[in-house]
Amino acid sequence: MTGTTKRTKSSRAGALRMAALLGCAALALSACGSTKDDTAGSGGAAGGDGKGKVGVILPLLTSPFWQSYNDYVPKMAKSEGVDALKTVNSNSDPSQQITDINNQLNQGVKGLVVAPLDSAAIAAGLDQAERKGVPVVAVDVAPEKGKVAMVVRANNVAYGEKACEYLGKQVKTGKVVQIMGDLASVNGRERSKAFRDCVKSTYPKLKVLEIPAKWESDTAASKLDTLLNANPDIKGIYMQAGGVYLAPTLQTLKSKGMLKTAGKAGHIAIVSNDGIPQEFDAIRKGQIDATVSQPADAYAKYGMYYIKAAMQGKTFKPGPTDHDSEIVKLPSGILEDQLPAPLVTKDNVDDPKLWGNTVK
Repeated sequence: MTGTTKRTKSSRAGALRMAALLGCAALALSACGSTKDDTAGSGGAAGGDGKGKVGVILPLLTSPFWQSYNDYVPKMAKSEGVDALKTVNSNSDPSQQITDINNQLNQGVKGLVVAPLDSAAIAAGLDQAERKGVPVVAVDVAPEKGKVAMVVRANNVAYGEKACEYLGKQVKTGKVVQIMGDLASVNGRERSKAFRDCVKSTYPKLKVLEIPAKWESDTAASKLDTLLNANPDIKGIYMQAGGVYLAPTLQTLKSKGMLKTAGKAGHIAIVSNDGIPQEFDAIRKGQIDATVSQPADAYAKYGMYYIKAAMQGKTFKPGPTDHDSEIVKLPSGILEDQLPAPLVTKDNVDDPKLWGNTVK
């Protein structure tokens, strides 16, 4: 339902309205609700055909997670009928990302799928897109402000809570470390706070030591090395991004003779986030214990799904979806489709449905 239909009979209009309302109640993802005729107000051209070039902007490509997402993009674009341009890599630079958005807009794209690096800084790019009437879908990170048609993301608060709950069951007392992401990103903030709050309320015998690592592997390795020198009695580690923290963490532990496999004396319980194949291999080897699988495949799929819908002028409402997720309204008023992100342990690491088991 993307435009205004002229009606000649009021009775027929009433019937159509009733049918539409019933449809909305039955299907939260049926793009129900009114769509404004002005492009800026609706996040897309009302009644559009969904055609036109779509720009896809990545935050970085130094992580296996984003490499996998990058590989999924052309496949999912094709399956969703989206004409996506070759992806652009912002190389972990928020200012470069704004330049990338502007360059894509100057190329005449009709839609943008962006994975923001900085939740606040991205607003400048969103404003540029809004002025040109180009809808934007944000993937992985929610902007603090600015207009987006949808945020495609998993519940990052749940990431921190799942990590806390798993470590809390493995480590009854003592010191645990959380290697945090960039606190300029809502992801880093939410995971950090959720883990910290959960430990405080549920596992008060644990002491949390924190490493702000900004999604940087070198920073994580250096600071973890220093922390372990002062605290050789660490019993658990929560890595907020296995894609960048897994290798340096394991290498640092190995260099200090502290990398003991699960079940052996001195094993440090480790929980991660991402769900990349390398984490699954580490779980199988007993080097780490668990990870939360962040759905790279679904990020690409629904990024394409929602940008096409936005280009057609469709809108959505909060509620359950037809793909085991839920659309929620954030405090900013932006809608977010919170996709499932299961905890992976040795018990389910070989599940063929996990995206990390479908890529090399």
